[in-house]
Amino acid sequence: MTNDQPFVDLRKYDQSWFDRGRPGWYVLLWWFVQAIAFPLTPQPLNIVRCALLRLFGARIGKGVLIRPTARFTYPWKVTIGNYSWIGDNVVLYSLDPIHIGEHCVISQKSYLCTGTHDLQDPAFGLKTASITIENGAWVAADCFVGPGVQIGANAVIGARSSVFTNMPSGQVCWGSPCCPKTARLKLDPSTTP
Repeated sequence: MTNDQPFVDLRKYDQSWFDRGRPGWYVLLWWFVQAIAFPLTPQPLNIVRCALLRLFGARIGKGVLIRPTARFTYPWKVTIGNYSWIGDNVVLYSLDPIHIGEHCVISQKSYLCTGTHDLQDPAFGLKTASITIENGAWVAADCFVGPGVQIGANAVIGARSSVFTNMPSGQVCWGSPCCPKTARLKLDPSTTP
């Protein structure tokens, strides 16, 4: 261990300005319901998980599939469009709004993170920004999507990518940091067997 002085003084950390969007008791009630109800609902009872999320303020479209191990910090800050899928162990760390479009797939173990900290602030101040994933996008397994990111329509984010900047529509992107690599081709249904 070195004797270097820390750049931050965590005693000065203050997030009293941060608005969770609901009172503390409501947040705790949600965390309790999520900890008990979600993991206990069998896979086919997706309708129960969607109903619980709606009850707590999430805007969930029709035909949405959510696995029992998915986690939502503040569901009232989440919107998921029709026919989208949320995989096992996905975390929607929704300090700020998360918007997921229609026909999107967020694959297992991906982490959508709307919060970070100011590296230049000695008090390690909280910073938040929303995430938008447009229609038809696929975030593959074990990806990290950072605050303020917009993933364009029909984009693919390759497995284990780290996304810190916006990704364009219709592109296959991967890496850490994630970068566009090639166009995603639209399949012509008349040519498939």
